[in-house]
Amino acid sequence: MSITVAAITFGIVFLAELPDKTALASLVLGTKYRASYVFAGIAAAFALQVGIALVAGHLLSLLPQRWVEGVTGLLFLAGAVMLLWPKGEEEDEGHEAKQPSSGSFWKVAGASFLLVAVAEFGDLTQIMTANLAAKYADPLSVGIGAWLALCSVSAIAILGGQKLLQYVPMKVIIRVAACIMLVMSAFSLFKAATG
Repeated sequence: MSITVAAITFGIVFLAELPDKTALASLVLGTKYRASYVFAGIAAAFALQVGIALVAGHLLSLLPQRWVEGVTGLLFLAGAVMLLWPKGEEEDEGHEAKQPSSGSFWKVAGASFLLVAVAEFGDLTQIMTANLAAKYADPLSVGIGAWLALCSVSAIAILGGQKLLQYVPMKVIIRVAACIMLVMSAFSLFKAATG
């Protein structure tokens, strides 16, 4: 396991997940239900999503290295464009959690799990995790870094997401994440071109 790869993955995924709808859903669920129940469901969903991303990244890594660099470069570029592209209000609909009828652990954790598992499928951070797994060929480090980043963002959202936005505007967070992805894209595309 590489601490460096895990740290790079953590940083990239953390910044990309901050402006995500899942963080907002975590915030809403955390205000209505016991935080530990919500977090348990969300952490389990993220583990599933990271596992799927690692398998996709492994399949991507079977391509020749030059192709991997080109594909990851283009996907990082697409991720940056997705972050910078203006989002309409209609995109925020449909990501509300179906509220469980009681506050039992299994109902709250289950609802949280289902919400995040569905919302994160094919999400930007899952695609980025697959890219990083292919790029570094170290699924354990990438998986741990990505899972910790996703869980950290949800924990922040559950326990105090409103405070973060008082100090750091969402536009700044989005732009920093997009800039990091543009740098990663340029680096990967350069490596692909110079092979």
